[in-house]
Amino acid sequence: MLAKVFPIPLKDGMQAKAEEVVREFAPKGPGAEDGTLSFRVYRDPARPDYLLFVEHFADQAAYDAHTGSPAYQELIAGRFADLIVEFAEIDHELIVAI
Repeated sequence: MLAKVFPIPLKDGMQAKAEEVVREFAPKGPGAEDGTLSFRVYRDPARPDYLLFVEHFADQAAYDAHTGSPAYQELIAGRFADLIVEFAEIDHELIVAI
């Protein structure tokens, strides 16, 4: 399993718009992908204009399919990318899960 974490600072005042794009993307992208095991996006109530993505994929091929999908290209690489300050991709390895 491949675990990805993306801490995403947003441009000022873009929280609502970013959340709207993510909500549109979820069923069209990760919700329709066999290799996407989980897709979760969190907001921090104490930190405006920030989202945390936590995603799990079956393997690297599943992640590549996810990022290459038409929904990802249109909504995340397209519309969402215009709303962010910085993109950071952090790989993690699972130690324990309950």
